[in-house]
Amino acid sequence: MLFRPMTLRGLTIRNRIWMPPMDTYSAFAQDGRPTPFHYQHYVSRAMGGFGMIIAEATAVAPEGRISPNDVGLWADWQIDSWRWIVEGIKEAGAVAAIQLNHAGRKGSTGSFAVGHEHETVPGEEGGWQTVAPSAIPFGDYDTPRALSVDEIHGLVGAFAAAAGRAVAAGFQAIEIHAAHGYLISQFLDPLSNEREDEYGNGFEGRIRFLLEVADAIRAVIPEDMPLLVRVSATDWAAGGWDLDQTVALSKILKAHGVDLVDVSTGGIIAGVTVPVKPEYQVPFSAQVRTRASVPVTAVGLITKPKQAEKVLAKGKADAVEIGRAALRDPYWPLRAASKLGVPSDEAPYRPQYVRGAY
Repeated sequence: MLFRPMTLRGLTIRNRIWMPPMDTYSAFAQDGRPTPFHYQHYVSRAMGGFGMIIAEATAVAPEGRISPNDVGLWADWQIDSWRWIVEGIKEAGAVAAIQLNHAGRKGSTGSFAVGHEHETVPGEEGGWQTVAPSAIPFGDYDTPRALSVDEIHGLVGAFAAAAGRAVAAGFQAIEIHAAHGYLISQFLDPLSNEREDEYGNGFEGRIRFLLEVADAIRAVIPEDMPLLVRVSATDWAAGGWDLDQTVALSKILKAHGVDLVDVSTGGIIAGVTVPVKPEYQVPFSAQVRTRASVPVTAVGLITKPKQAEKVLAKGKADAVEIGRAALRDPYWPLRAASKLGVPSDEAPYRPQYVRGAY
């Protein structure tokens, strides 16, 4: 099943082994533009047989970056820097997708490139004032400033504008990042959203920002282009966002033109204990798929071909995302094809590499 094509709207993906968005913190000029590193990083995985490549969290505004070295699409002059990467992914036979993000209160944080890892980058070293639904900090990070309603409306427009630039760059699918404690998931979670206006004060208010972003993006991208949303199905904290709310949200997202829910967990609340083990997030994707009747992906310590195959065969997901294992092995899908007995002429080899088939 891993190598069966999958169709979302007007797009057919050659297989169900996808590379999820993983930040590389490698826009070293701090201008949001990807570099030759990003080209090699993504195109090598496309050459390696992945069906969909989802580019890392891409900021819709400069202050929406997770770190100063994040990539972005907040300006037209960034489009061309993405275009050659997209063309390389597509030429290698994979689908080029991009994740659009605003980091909110988890922005302006450090990385290997700037130091200050796991803390806020000072303003004199390229950091900035962060924003959030409410003035509640994440762990020991600096306290964010609560957004006004007008600013929220502006950010909806920023997501839509970035999506338009992604289309101009040639991307074939858009993913909204509503997981892992970044701005949209900060709105979703009652532990980080204490607003009493229309963007808080209950489930319907907390999901409003995401729905407005989804509607705005759907309005500016082609009708046949898939729209994905990544969610954290639980924040692993009492009184916070949970599976039942995720299922309810997924049903609503489907009605708003979202084609697939990318199911992950965590990242919203600092210091919680997460029971990390192989496939620890798969039960959540299975529940969302069954209860919301929406296509889903599964991700999280799925590292072995037979393990990934069983996730699909048991109906727990429609596609699997191979994350850290893909960082170790850009050709994971080709090795998986061999392990599962897929003939080399049916595996996603580039013609130049067939003579090196397993």
